[in-house]
Amino acid sequence: MNTITPGQLGWPLMREIRLGPQRLDLDAAAWADVQASADAVARVLASGQVVYGLNTGFGKLASTRIPDSDHAQLQLNLLRSHAVGVGEPMTDAVVRLMLLLKAASLGRGHSGVSPALVRGLLDLLAHDLLPVVPCKGSVGASGDLAPLAHLCLPLIGEGQVRLRGQTLPAGQALQACGLQPIALGAKEGLALINGTQASTALAIEGLFAAEQLLCAGVLVGALTLDAARGSDAPFDPRIHALRGQPGQMDTAAAYRALLDGSEIRRSHLVDDERVQDPYCLRCQPQVMGACLDQLRHAAQVLLREANAVTDNPLVFHGPGGDTLLSGGNFHAEPVALAADGMALAIAEIGAIAERRVAMLVDSAISGLPAFLTPAPGLNSGFMIVHVTAAALASENKSLAHPASVDSLPTSANQEDHVSMATFAARRLGPMAENTAHILAIELLAAAQGIESHRPMRSTDTLERLHAQVRSFSAVLTQDRSLAPDMEAASQWLRSPAFFDVVLPQSPAVLQQAMDRLFCTGQDAA
Repeated sequence: MNTITPGQLGWPLMREIRLGPQRLDLDAAAWADVQASADAVARVLASGQVVYGLNTGFGKLASTRIPDSDHAQLQLNLLRSHAVGVGEPMTDAVVRLMLLLKAASLGRGHSGVSPALVRGLLDLLAHDLLPVVPCKGSVGASGDLAPLAHLCLPLIGEGQVRLRGQTLPAGQALQACGLQPIALGAKEGLALINGTQASTALAIEGLFAAEQLLCAGVLVGALTLDAARGSDAPFDPRIHALRGQPGQMDTAAAYRALLDGSEIRRSHLVDDERVQDPYCLRCQPQVMGACLDQLRHAAQVLLREANAVTDNPLVFHGPGGDTLLSGGNFHAEPVALAADGMALAIAEIGAIAERRVAMLVDSAISGLPAFLTPAPGLNSGFMIVHVTAAALASENKSLAHPASVDSLPTSANQEDHVSMATFAARRLGPMAENTAHILAIELLAAAQGIESHRPMRSTDTLERLHAQVRSFSAVLTQDRSLAPDMEAASQWLRSPAFFDVVLPQSPAVLQQAMDRLFCTGQDAA
């Protein structure tokens, strides 16, 4: 069993928790803080104070006083009434992250819930009892109300869960695992559904996908540059030092290390008539570096948010007495803006890759056979494969429209500005899938282009990349459906095996340069 300290979650645990059941415990100090917070709520209630969320209605009904005898029913009603999400269920990985983030947030000891409630969330993780959480229905303020209500219904024996691949009523699943439903106390229903854990978990999942795509995009882009007999002069460190953008300098270093020693490059150092390469080759450090900077910023925001307390009201206790403060930490604007930034980065990674595919199939620019086929005319080669890449890049442009600039007032205008963070984060998944397919197409096209330069070789690292492509996609000598090859390439470059094949045998300078591109740590690979 791993012990966690709320407020100090790190990327390795968040990456690991997505993969399967995990037995976690809070450290002793955290359990003491949780109990002290619950005791403070009990004292405030006993004093007769009117406090939002404890003995009042919610949202526009905050001025409605609830009798003491109805406090427990109030929390039950809140959880049930807010479980109104629609759409496909969130993935198991995202649900596990949500459970972890919610338990860690409550574990900070400022939410006024009992230790039993936090333990209940950790029990769901330990038994891999994964609540069925519809993906739509949150506007990313007042908390991710609907998703979190669905996430937490199983704690009271209601809703549905996935257990070992089966969808079951929560009560039945709890019984099968030897667990009992929890009776909610004052404020506990509100603390469960008030927070940004759904949008944050979705955004973290999007971040993991985005950094993988960026690193894969650098590798694939380097292979394309060699296939097109491009120049490595634009990656000279002096160029990038003059600009001073960190991501640009780091990605340029990766390209230099990837291309160092290419026999193909050496072959055209003297006789190449081209003065400059197209932007899709020459400006890769500028574009991918800007994307890297965007992802690094998002990673900082999301790590802070993963460790934050984002419900309302918040409980403060100590020698000066007990205080419950109503605020707005549930407003997910930081997550929304970070997700919008990641969406732009994911779209740009795919956009410049699509341009490189277009360059490769255009013999006038690339110097390669038209559409990368040895018999153009009779064969179409990569002609329509590029069309698919263009379609996906165009779709990403629409999906990249900022979600955070939209707001629709809810709760009779009490909640009059919302972040739309949950959609901002949720749309990262489809965008990442689109970009993965674009990069897969580029990878196949670049590998085909390399064939035109045989028997000359690229660098050892890029040759390993090329050889792995050939393990599932033969050289295109005449037309065939490339759909299976594209799918295999897409699955591979999204998997840890993509980097396992290419990087471990590479020179230390290359491994160090690539390490800099993983904004949540090299364990991302």
